[in-house]
Amino acid sequence: MTYQPAEDRYTKMVYRRVGRSGLKLPAISLGLWHNFGTDTPHDTKVAICRTAFDLGITHFDLANNYGPEPGSAETAFGEILKTDFHGLRDELIISSKAGYLMWGGPYGEWGSRKYLVASCDQSLKRMGLDYVDIFYSHRFDPETPLEETMGALDYIVRSGRALYAGISSYTSEQTRQAVAILKDLGTPCLIHQPSYSMLNRWVERDRLKDTLTDLGVGSIAFSPLFQGILTGKYLGGIPDGSRATQGKSLNPKLVSPQAVDALNKLNDIAKARGQTLAQMAIAWVLRDGGITSALIGASKPQQVIDCAQAISNLDFTAAELKQIDDLADEAKFKEWAQ
Repeated sequence: MTYQPAEDRYTKMVYRRVGRSGLKLPAISLGLWHNFGTDTPHDTKVAICRTAFDLGITHFDLANNYGPEPGSAETAFGEILKTDFHGLRDELIISSKAGYLMWGGPYGEWGSRKYLVASCDQSLKRMGLDYVDIFYSHRFDPETPLEETMGALDYIVRSGRALYAGISSYTSEQTRQAVAILKDLGTPCLIHQPSYSMLNRWVERDRLKDTLTDLGVGSIAFSPLFQGILTGKYLGGIPDGSRATQGKSLNPKLVSPQAVDALNKLNDIAKARGQTLAQMAIAWVLRDGGITSALIGASKPQQVIDCAQAISNLDFTAAELKQIDDLADEAKFKEWAQ
């Protein structure tokens, strides 16, 4: 059956301006990092994307190496663009990135012009697109001049491969340098994508949010649920079939008895707010406007529905924020880095 998007989709979502640009993003964006590889049935991927768009989630975030296998998430999303999302391109924000290992040899990762341009071309081919809306340098490359990496982003935008340039996981100092270079080239840095959650505060320690506000650059936080730890799945410890048992980026050592105790106390705060733990965690990231959008992942449509409801209550009392801060310290994630 041909997919017909929900007519009221744009009334269900909040849209926020990205820095000082003319672009707006939904407060909740969908990332295709996990669950869009060859290990997930295509029908499930379709259902997740349909549900997201029906809820007004217009932004779909990918990277060249998302899978497994690397590239398979973009291939799958490209198929969805041709079938379910056919004719909807102008209502979508599609982003991709390059920086991590994608192919063997000296040209398949990091931040060289050679790698970034070639990777962008490959991503466009996999998705069947003429351009992406945002293309990111996925990580800072300490061995490549920043002028080269930013020059590659400038070229990608000027050549029509992308509409906007972004960076991901750059420190505050690196961000200031990158933004200055892009400004001189005439291609503004639109957005920064850092990891950020109640249990991962490096953004605050680095004063990155202040830096981005000062520079007029938008932000989208990935892993606002701390790799699933803040979904409620881990309130009784590590469950079977979770990321911690699948080797999908989550270190099981993080789910200590002390952390589980703190998670249950956080869950009590969420219940008192009329939210699930996941909804409160997303609301916390979005709470003060310093983050433009929260980037969620999902393995089933219902998870998207649950997460999207976070926007119904983004306000926190001073007492709630103090409790959350104290419990984050108790969970022993204070030294967690990007």
